[in-house]
Formats: sequence, C-alpha cells, structure tokens
Amino acid sequence: MTNAIVLPQLAWHGLKKLKVTFPAGWQVEVGDMAGHDRPKLKRAEIKQAIARPIGMATLREYARGKKQVVIIFDDMARVTRVAEIVPHVLAELAAAGVTDDRIRFIAACGCHGAMDRADFVKKLGEDVLRRFPVYNHSPFDNCIYAGTTTRGTKLYLNAEFMKCDLKIGIGSIVPHIMAGFGGGGKIVLPGVASYETILALHVSRTASGDLEYKDAITGMGAIKDNPRRRDINEAAEIAGLDMKIDALINGWGETAGIFAGKPAPEYAAALEAAQKHYLTPSAKDKDIVIANTFAKANEAVSGLLVAFPSLTKKGGDVVLIANAPEGQMTHYMMGPFGNEIGGKLQLRMKPTPNVNRLIIYSEYPDLASRNYIEDTGQVVMMHDWADVLKLLEESHGPGTKVAVYPNADIQYCGD
Repeated sequence: MTNAIVLPQLAWHGLKKLKVTFPAGWQVEVGDMAGHDRPKLKRAEIKQAIARPIGMATLREYARGKKQVVIIFDDMARVTRVAEIVPHVLAELAAAGVTDDRIRFIAACGCHGAMDRADFVKKLGEDVLRRFPVYNHSPFDNCIYAGTTTRGTKLYLNAEFMKCDLKIGIGSIVPHIMAGFGGGGKIVLPGVASYETILALHVSRTASGDLEYKDAITGMGAIKDNPRRRDINEAAEIAGLDMKIDALINGWGETAGIFAGKPAPEYAAALEAAQKHYLTPSAKDKDIVIANTFAKANEAVSGLLVAFPSLTKKGGDVVLIANAPEGQMTHYMMGPFGNEIGGKLQLRMKPTPNVNRLIIYSEYPDLASRNYIEDTGQVVMMHDWADVLKLLEESHGPGTKVAVYPNADIQYCGD
C-alpha cells in the first residue's frame, strides 16, 4: 500500500489538489498547522467583524465628513481573499455618505512587481474595477516624507495615500521570515513606502547608526524584540492609518478569521490569534522533508525555514514544492536580475549542512528562481513528481522517515 498526501496548490489559478505518493514502507508524518482545518467564515460573519471594529467607532460613524478615501490592499504574494471583504467596507462607507467618486484603491506592492488588471480582478472582483480607480504603488517615485520612527527609519510614503483623510488597509496576518508576522502596519511599511524607506527597514544598523547590508532574515514567527516589527507598527501610526482589516488563512487559503479596527488594538488581537493558528509541532530527525508552498508559492523560499530544522543531523533531502504558474515574484530589492546580479539585498538562502539535496519541484519550470538559493551544488530542479520520487528512492529505503508540511510558507514551529 502506498502513502498518499493531498496538498493545496494554485491559490490564484483555480485551486487544485496535488496528490503526492510515497512507498508503503516509508513512515510519513504530516505536520499541519493548528488552524489548517478551521472552517471558512460565512459572509455574515465577515460583515459582523467589520461592522464591529476593535478600538474605534463603527466605520459608518468614523467615515462621516471624510472627503477622500483610500483603500490599500496586499498583492499576489498573499492569498488574502480581499474580494470577500471589500463589499462590507464599501457598504459602511456608503452608509456614511461617502460617494464612489471619493474612493480609490492602491495595491500595497512594496518592492514587489506591479500587478495587472487580471490580478486586480482576482484580488478585488470585477465590480470594484468597474466602480473605482485601482492603482499600483511605485516605490521609485511619488513618495513624500511623513515622519521618522524611533529606530531612525525615515518614512517616505505614497503621495496619493497620504493626501487622503481616511485610510483603510486590507490584508492578512501570516508568519513572515523577517517581520516575524505580517499583517497590521506592514500594509504601510513596506506596502506603500519608497525604495529607500523599505531598504532602511530591512537592513541592520551599527552602533554609530550606519546601515549594514547583510542577511535580514530573523525567522518565521520571531516577533519578540523584532526591530523591524517596531518600525512597522510605528509607521502605521505616523502615516495615519485609520483602520486595518487582517484575515486569518486556513490551509486552503480560505478566510477563517477576521480582525478589524484601529491598527494597534486590532493587530494585538490578530497576532494573539495568529500565534496559535499557524503554530505547528516541529518534526525531528527526518530523512526527507517535503515543504509545500501555496499561500506564497511565488515566494517559495519562505517554506525552507520550517523544513531545514526537521532533517536528521546525519543528513537528508528537502523537497520544496513551488508550483507558481506566474513564476517567483519580482522583488526589486531581494530578487535576482541576472546570473550574477540582483537587488541591493539579494536573498540567497543557504542550505544547512545536513541538507544533502534540495529538490525544487515545480510543474512550471523557472530556472532563474534557483538564484534565491546559494549555489552549493545541492540544488536539483525537477518538474515531474514521479522523477522526484525515483530520485529519493535511490537514496532512501524501507523505514525512511518523512515529514510533510502542507503550508510550509505560512507555518512556524514550536515544540
């Protein structure tokens, strides 16, 4: 009998299931996050969460008298189903007397590549595109000074965003390799910040205050005393973000929880829930680790931080499943832009010493994406699961211990 695991795939391309199989003699352990099977919220539950915001008056009361409204939302590197949330926000604004001509949407892309109309429709729905202007944020132009954080980060933010007297952000909260957790003010910084401001967020500083261009990874879920997170929280306040909405995401990318309200208390409540929701028992001493990416398959290397610690110290193999038809997200600061050139903080993750092979499995070949991983001779790129399994079987026999993380890109581990 063959072990078979079903994994979520193609979050923005029709949602499919990938069935991966293993030999019957292998010991396969599935490491689900705590909230993997949490049920999808009903429409009425989303409406209620937005109608009863945390730490502030209802939006229909708060928005009265506001002249210009901006709604910023996360991009295709997040699985947030913004289209399920927006109608309830718009209904509250309409009840406050805010007319459509005073509302615009801006994609909080940060240093990610721009979205196109097809992306906007997936994120927001056709109705929004018919009724409102929707723009990309550019980190390279049209940003104005808003203030400086206590860490010394000068905030240059999107001018269109800053001119509005009602600012609403919609996104999700998931573990993040640098900020510990996303969500909250991250929709502002880096979401609608300038390149220089985003660079200052990510780098470290010497005792004299000079910037140090070095590895910015702090770890999935590493929120305590995280200097970047402090910058992000302060940026939301300095920018005057009025309301933030954060979604919890289950294992299939569905909206399983909603937190809405004044940014600071909203984020505190969302973070408390998220730390439990995405927590995953850490698998140990495995010969093979399968790290499936889904919510952020276009930023697939984030799935490796969960995988590497689960390997046996004697050495084993990691398989990173990165099925992203659109390829890996363009990142102007951290991405590759040639065989030997990349962004100023180009991200090249280094396999740990106990990684014998790092197999990147994708049905959508993208050779340039291997430049997100340091070239140590361990990386193998494959496009057929049968070939992956054959390669693994050549080195692993009966009794092989396997760990599978179905949502490695948004999981963080604890004992």
